[in-house]
Amino acid sequence: MRGKRVLVCTMLSTAMLLSSMTPAILAEDSTVNHHIKPGSWNKPVQSSAVLHPGTPESAGLKREPLRKIDSFIKSEMEKRTMPGAVVLVARSGSIAKHDAYGYSARYTDDQFTEMDNPVKMKKDTIFDIASISKLFTTTAAMQLYEQGKFNLDDPVGMYIPEFNENGKESVTIRQIMTHTSGFVAWIPLYNMGTNREERLQIALKYPLNNEPGTTYTYSDLNLITLGVLVERLSGQRLDEFVKENITEPLGMKDTMYNPPASLRDRVAATEYQPNIGRGMVWGSVHDENAWSLDGVAGHAGVFSTAKDLAVFGHMILQKGTYGSTKILEPETVRLLTENQLPQFPDDSHGLGWELNQGWYMDSLSNEETLGHTGYTGTSIVVSPKNQTIVLTLTNRVHPSRDTVSMNPIRREVAQLAGDSISVPMGHKDKAWFSGYGDNLAKSLTFKVKEDQKKLHFQNWFSIETDSDKGIVQVSEDGETWTNLSDVYTGKDEKWTNEKIELPDETQFVRFLYETDVSVNGRGWYVDDVFTTDSTGNKEKVKMSESQWEQRSW
Repeated sequence: MRGKRVLVCTMLSTAMLLSSMTPAILAEDSTVNHHIKPGSWNKPVQSSAVLHPGTPESAGLKREPLRKIDSFIKSEMEKRTMPGAVVLVARSGSIAKHDAYGYSARYTDDQFTEMDNPVKMKKDTIFDIASISKLFTTTAAMQLYEQGKFNLDDPVGMYIPEFNENGKESVTIRQIMTHTSGFVAWIPLYNMGTNREERLQIALKYPLNNEPGTTYTYSDLNLITLGVLVERLSGQRLDEFVKENITEPLGMKDTMYNPPASLRDRVAATEYQPNIGRGMVWGSVHDENAWSLDGVAGHAGVFSTAKDLAVFGHMILQKGTYGSTKILEPETVRLLTENQLPQFPDDSHGLGWELNQGWYMDSLSNEETLGHTGYTGTSIVVSPKNQTIVLTLTNRVHPSRDTVSMNPIRREVAQLAGDSISVPMGHKDKAWFSGYGDNLAKSLTFKVKEDQKKLHFQNWFSIETDSDKGIVQVSEDGETWTNLSDVYTGKDEKWTNEKIELPDETQFVRFLYETDVSVNGRGWYVDDVFTTDSTGNKEKVKMSESQWEQRSW
């Protein structure tokens, strides 16, 4: 979304509201034509065909923000948010960061009883990726779509006749891929039926909760159904099809359903589940419904590593190809990753992939950014504009799901990864930067000389649309402030020259950055602030107070 300017003429005061003449606004939306260094924001260097080990510098990233991820993850482990994690950040095919933290298996029960020999997390630890499994199911289905096995708007019941029961005849394959079928969010399949086939039949015949296409409800039943579609059209069980057509061709040797017992020590433990007779779940799928479906289901069941998932993400960035291996056609990737739900703006969704979800993508979120999360504490973010992949894999349900939300952790890792991508500075050494944070009101104040008529500055911003704002204000005394210009909000993401008329008696100008409770974006930058008098003579302004920082990226 392009940045927005919302005209405001509101008086704000730290003491009271005062009447004042509304200043004329002469803002110039004139783009500053800086030389943009390759590797800057939205200007990634040409990507390699396959992933390779690298450094922040080889990926065009700043080292300092990536280093902050380490201390952040460690602080969350100290709070028992999760026992361990693996984080991977890659850009343009270069793996800039790949680190392991804490433990993959640490407790024997939900009382946090320590194991005698806890298992350290490693870079190649295999995670139960939970709902990220849905991306493999969707990819498998789209391979069959390429073979002409179905059309997206075909009724599901055309291929799975029993699905038509309970008034579901009009539900389409596109609708189950985008969670608009009308299904309820979840049912306890593991308490129903006695075997995989019986439980699948229960899911397929389950009635709708809403009319198809009228609501967005994220539901595992959709992807369980899609998994059955893959099996019916291919003649193979889902795990066999995924292995033969996706993971094996991509060389994803550590990605599988139902890991063998020989790999147990490499697998991150999940939850203690004595209530259903499982004890500590370690080496088998955490999701109870997937477990009751023999570990192979369209909604959950895949185990993988950060490196393997990065390969999968890179394949998507390369429009369906990884090296010389083609998994999907470029047009199919376009279908997977374009918004299918403009009618539900808060729930932008491709086929299987979620789009533009700032609550875990933060600064990397835009209309093209895709990703998914998993209940066990996993997330993948893929940014085509910045050719960036961010993987945050944790076992936060070990030993219990009764922990705090993982969303702030996912979001912070994505935010720091985004912060490592430089805003284009051109000839600038540094610019004023607003910083990040929730519920902020951070100001940058300048003293203005007498008889100055116009304020000039350059700015660049990429902030949460409407919820976060950049405001320019003036004051005669430094206490009572008047909004001077439009509100800067959204993802403008280019340097522009601004020129605004100053009211008489202006003594101070300040840039006020306000945020809400979540999602920041890449921030607000201001530079080259000066004023002119009635004859056009340029006058420098002196910074009198700052809660901002000067930075070179």
